[in-house]
Amino acid sequence: MAKVAVESERPVAPETGHGASGRAAARLLARGNGWSVSDLVCTYGPRDRAFEEQHSDFCVAVVLAGSFQYRSAQGREMMTPGSLLLGSPGQSFECSHEHAIGDRCIAFRYTAEYLDDLLAELGAPGIKPIFRVLRLPPLRSLSRLVAQTMASAEMAADGQWDELGIQLAVETAALAGPLVPALSSTPPSSEARVTRAVRQIERHPDEQLDLLGLAHQAGLSRYHFLRVFKDVTGLTPHQYVLRARLRTAATRLIVDRARVLDIALDCGFGDASNFNRAFYAEFGVTPRIYRRQRARPIPPLPF
Repeated sequence: MAKVAVESERPVAPETGHGASGRAAARLLARGNGWSVSDLVCTYGPRDRAFEEQHSDFCVAVVLAGSFQYRSAQGREMMTPGSLLLGSPGQSFECSHEHAIGDRCIAFRYTAEYLDDLLAELGAPGIKPIFRVLRLPPLRSLSRLVAQTMASAEMAADGQWDELGIQLAVETAALAGPLVPALSSTPPSSEARVTRAVRQIERHPDEQLDLLGLAHQAGLSRYHFLRVFKDVTGLTPHQYVLRARLRTAATRLIVDRARVLDIALDCGFGDASNFNRAFYAEFGVTPRIYRRQRARPIPPLPF
């Protein structure tokens, strides 16, 4: 069983550090033999200087809110909600907030021995875990785990962090291990425009956010905005808006008892049938079944 930290201070939300120096707060949620999970909230902004840090263990951090730049010798990525930050033991890195203030992540950390044992249980003994990329974008195959992590953070769920951690470690190792890192070539000015668009989407995912409107707000042509947005986030604007709405809906299905139709409309879907189709394509079950399964353990991976 995991040992759950007893701390009463609830971290502040992003976007609250205007006019003052930022800070970072970590709240331990749970830990076990070889793993831990923490709620990390940062209110640093463009005026705060980045400083070098180093991962002591393997790290998989689910970005819940905000955005920030993540750099290491492997390259540079912009982290956005729904994406996974990846780190390996001994890896030096910097996180900075060059275009906006604040972020919140749920960070899982694993010792090398823990991941070695996990891979051995999966029938792959002797294969050393390694993350060859800095980030996984909001992929469909990760949507269920990301939504469950977001809901667990909102509900302060104690009993399933160890299960979530195992599922996330295995899925991440399968997706991030064989890939080759690509260095970002996006100029900072374009990245700043995409950051503003991402923040707008995350604040109001229910609004009518089409390509023309987002590109206009960013001050870019539709073609240039589409290319830059996908380069920075790993998704097209349409995919990003849809996944932001679905993450919000999936979280609400777990944490409140509103009708499915009301949740669908609140999250920006025009009707129930459209919402049901999109939700099923993303999570593999209908919204009603997803809600009924909320207290059940996450099903094992098929390998």
